[in-house]
Amino acid sequence: MATTSSRATSASAVEARLAAYYTRYYRDALGIPGWRDLVRVRLADDDHEGRRVARLERAVGRPVAGLAVLNVGCGTGGFNAAARAAGARVSGVDTDVEAVAIARARPGGDNVVLAAAEALPFGPGQFDLVYCYSTLEHVADPGRAIGEMARVLRPGGALYVHTPSPAACFESHYKVLWLPGLPRPMARAYLRLRGRPTAFLSTLRLLGEAACRRMLAAAGMSAVQILDGDVERAVGGPLWPLIRRYYRLRGIRPSVELIAVRDGTPPRPAAAAP
Repeated sequence: MATTSSRATSASAVEARLAAYYTRYYRDALGIPGWRDLVRVRLADDDHEGRRVARLERAVGRPVAGLAVLNVGCGTGGFNAAARAAGARVSGVDTDVEAVAIARARPGGDNVVLAAAEALPFGPGQFDLVYCYSTLEHVADPGRAIGEMARVLRPGGALYVHTPSPAACFESHYKVLWLPGLPRPMARAYLRLRGRPTAFLSTLRLLGEAACRRMLAAAGMSAVQILDGDVERAVGGPLWPLIRRYYRLRGIRPSVELIAVRDGTPPRPAAAAP
């Protein structure tokens, strides 16, 4: 009885910390009018993160069950919990002290550490799969970060990268329509016009597919699959048909989403069902 009560208390404490963390992020850092809805999604993110695990499994062509997975930029640990529930042996790193503390308190958080993507605290070849979702655009040195991810992969291990493209017409953090290639001073002025804080903009360094490919090649990796990159994700409300047409005419993916492998060796095929 006491154990059940302590678990409930622990879950309640984690939920309170999640609510405070994402309120600061969505309301204070980004100024999103619908921040309460986004916080609610984060408080009940099992389905959301479960879909990300399923998307990852489709991309690599096998279940994550039994794999050693590293989540680079793990945030508050929602994906880690979902990957662990799917049978992965999952570790995570992040540079945000509070996010790491929350992730450690959640299921799958045993192996979450405070570290930068450019200096991963793991030995060579420790992971079958590295997952890097919406992180490369925030790191100081993305080339070095990719080099570190390649280093900790076993030969033939797979790297999944998902990062917003500079060619997108929607800024996925601020969740506003965006003019691709907007110079930084004009971008700040645009955000101020929309009543949004501008400090977060300085944390973003968007990378195109070509830049990602060059960094992968320098790290001894090959991009073996270019995925859809959210090309059918409806954004912009009533303007979505125009945005979709623009993407199709120009062959644009709003996100760089790819699978790369170390040393050009394909990922291991899915194990046969018993």
